[in-house]
Amino acid sequence: MTASNTDTPNVTGGFAQLLANRDVVFALGVVMILGMLFVPLPPILLDFGLAISLSLAVLILMVALWIPTPLDFNSFPTLLLVVTMLRLALNVSSTRLILSQGHTGTDAAGKVIEGFSRFIVGGDFIIGIVIFSILVIINFIVITKGSTRIAEVAARFSLDAMPGKQMAIDADLGAGMIDEHEARERRRVLEEESAFFGAMDGASKFVRGDAVAGLIITIINVVGGILIGVASYDLTVGQAASNYTVLTIGDGLVTQIPALVVSLAAGLLVTKGGTKGATNEAVLKQLGNFPRALYMASALCFVVGFLPGFPFVVFAVLATGMAVMGYVMQGSLADQAKKQVADELARKEEREKPVDPIKEMLKLDDLRLDLGSALVPLINSPDAALPGKVKSLRNLFIKDYGFVIPPVRIKDDATLPAMSYAISIHGVETAKGELRPGAMMVIEPSGAAVDIPGERTREPTFGLNAIWVDQSRASEAEARGMTVVDPESVVTTHLTEIIKEHMPELLTYAATQELVNGQSKDYQKLLTEISNSAPLVLMQHVLQALMSERVSIRNLPKIIEAVAEASGTTKNVQTIVEHVRAQLSKQICQSLVDPQGYVPVVTLGQTWETEMQNAISKTGDETNFIMSPQRVQEFVLAVRKEIQEFAAGDQWPALLVAPDSRPYVRSILERVSPMTQVISHNEVHRKASLKTVATIGG
Repeated sequence: MTASNTDTPNVTGGFAQLLANRDVVFALGVVMILGMLFVPLPPILLDFGLAISLSLAVLILMVALWIPTPLDFNSFPTLLLVVTMLRLALNVSSTRLILSQGHTGTDAAGKVIEGFSRFIVGGDFIIGIVIFSILVIINFIVITKGSTRIAEVAARFSLDAMPGKQMAIDADLGAGMIDEHEARERRRVLEEESAFFGAMDGASKFVRGDAVAGLIITIINVVGGILIGVASYDLTVGQAASNYTVLTIGDGLVTQIPALVVSLAAGLLVTKGGTKGATNEAVLKQLGNFPRALYMASALCFVVGFLPGFPFVVFAVLATGMAVMGYVMQGSLADQAKKQVADELARKEEREKPVDPIKEMLKLDDLRLDLGSALVPLINSPDAALPGKVKSLRNLFIKDYGFVIPPVRIKDDATLPAMSYAISIHGVETAKGELRPGAMMVIEPSGAAVDIPGERTREPTFGLNAIWVDQSRASEAEARGMTVVDPESVVTTHLTEIIKEHMPELLTYAATQELVNGQSKDYQKLLTEISNSAPLVLMQHVLQALMSERVSIRNLPKIIEAVAEASGTTKNVQTIVEHVRAQLSKQICQSLVDPQGYVPVVTLGQTWETEMQNAISKTGDETNFIMSPQRVQEFVLAVRKEIQEFAAGDQWPALLVAPDSRPYVRSILERVSPMTQVISHNEVHRKASLKTVATIGG
């Protein structure tokens, strides 16, 4: 009793050790297979190897039956090569035993081969030859050839369709219908699918080659065995033919049956195609979806049973079984239909459920785009492009600013003029414009008047001179170097600029919480340890300050680290923001680099630098900026003069000032030139190359 208890853990531990080192075990197995090609095996080891071959074939077939999709068994081509090599190595070992020991009797190559020869073919080599030939024909001509063709076509079609499928994924990602994670997952599945069918196309050749090799080895064994038996062991031709043929046929059957099983598994995999679910679920469910077909098949079987010479009982039982199955399936389909109707009614009731009018009135949309009656086709026509373009803005802001904008609600508004649209933020109308459906807006980039016949207007985003023209004149305008945009792009551009301008307002407490929750637990913990009564509110204010100057907050982990560092020495949000900006110096400089690799800057003359520094007054942790309105106005005029000269050439150099005065200079210029970046010396990265393009004198 004690010995038994002691042995059980040892056995369990041994299996656990094997599982822990399964890579080494697999490599040793492959080496042993190769060794069987050269090292003679005794009959007992050959029996063990043949049993393994048969067991592996059955296991592979069962897995092929139960997997939901072919990609869940994408190691099949590699496994097919290994089991094919195993069968060929066993064939070589059995051939060695048959030719060297065949004269001793039908047990010369082990009990498994003898058992197959006696049980399946009854020891009669004529029957064995017929059965073996039939199995080879079934495997080689029917299953293997069909599987090979399906794998070849699937591989070709999969490769041909890959560019289109990748474009469809990119289009869904651009339209906001899927996120980055789902897009990566779909691309991965697409790549694996193409690789799998390509590998199956080549792996199916292993099965065909195995069948051909088995046939050749069988012929060699029969002919060679008879010659050896007659010449070396003085057997009669009849005795040699009986011994060696029975052994060879047994050997052929014990290898062809596993080969047939594996070929069937390969056929199941490649024919599954896009069907999902286990094979029994996919096939039986689809067959059972048509009870009438079962009734017709049942009636046909019943009629066949009455034909002269046919076994009526057999066909009657089969017909009854099909009829019962059809009746059961019909009831199941009726129950499913009732459940679908009930679910649809429940969803309809949920949609029509009365809404509390007070809650509905108090509810505000973060972002809303209202359209006049004439613009409704832009969102509800079959080829409407506006909803997709609006959704694509989400990816744009995530990529450029690390900011997830709230969903934009698009609705019609009968109170608006028919051709007008309005953009609202938190229920407050922020901007509006007009569109002409079916027309194209032509804009002169230089701001000059457009001399093409049409309805004159102003571009709503930047106020440039524009004109609405027929689509037939769009090509003429493009040929003249003018910008031509469709109505959907006009409103999308306008919406984009409005969102950029109001990003701090859209970054609510809830939106900040969502951004933080998306970070790793370490950074969430670091934020909670900030010495502030409301660390999330502090983070919201810091992020709002960064976005007000259009600094990307995508590197949120670094921002959290910088806030944690600065908050230990000061509670002033402005001081913390300046520290965060200094930590983001590389990112800020990178966003300002020109095509030549320089950061163009406009500097302040000594007079303005000194006056700005003198205007700063510090009292404890508080800092104030005191400058006369007249000098502020003079400074604005001086800066705007320089900026306008560069803006005419679509250049936006940054204004470089001292660290202490940076936030106040930015506050002064915010209303007159929000596009101008104001940076301090602390924000110039050590590897950035500055190029002074102008200096503002005093």
